[in-house]
Amino acid sequence: MLDLGQFSTHRRGFITRVAGAIGLAAVAPSRLFAEPSGRGEDPQLEAWFNRITGKHRMVFDATAPNGGMPAIWPRIYLNTMHDTYPTPDADDTAVVILRHEGAPLALGDAMWAKYKFGEQLKVDDNGHPATRNVFATITGLPIPGLGVVELLKAGVLIGVCNMALTVLSGTIAGKTGANADDVKRELLANVYPGIQLVPSGVMAVGRAQEKGCNYCYAG
Repeated sequence: MLDLGQFSTHRRGFITRVAGAIGLAAVAPSRLFAEPSGRGEDPQLEAWFNRITGKHRMVFDATAPNGGMPAIWPRIYLNTMHDTYPTPDADDTAVVILRHEGAPLALGDAMWAKYKFGEQLKVDDNGHPATRNVFATITGLPIPGLGVVELLKAGVLIGVCNMALTVLSGTIAGKTGANADDVKRELLANVYPGIQLVPSGVMAVGRAQEKGCNYCYAG
């Protein structure tokens, strides 16, 4: 069982902290920022945004793990909306955008173990730096269906920031000597199925609000 009281994060940004540790000069500038594709509108991405429907809509802006709250509050929102306003599920949409140091919440256990995200983000698991994504399925609270994977099962829309993963790939490459493109491909291959890659988290938060979502800062 997961003890939520053991979670902690520093105020300093994860990406900033890693980049500072290795020096930005160690990361090729071309790797830090994804180049615009010039392809125009992405039909798959727009189809994902178009799934934001219903009377009640909320986007949770997750810039950090924040003790798992980005994977808890959406469930609480949906539960209490259903309890307070008896409406069908189609009337309530929750969207989570994982960006900045919240991006690793989209990644599976193998990446947490390999790149020590628990140590970098100061996320503990039973008193030790987490070597797995403890936010995938969250237990220890009297509320079922908590965690990134559980929210996906329930139809919650979750997006992860491509820019954050690009920067993260570059900083990992600079520290380990790996190729940044290879690291990026590895990270993308370990994003949980069902999570949508969005061009940037800030863009996605904005688009969600254009689609009628109210805004909730999730950490």
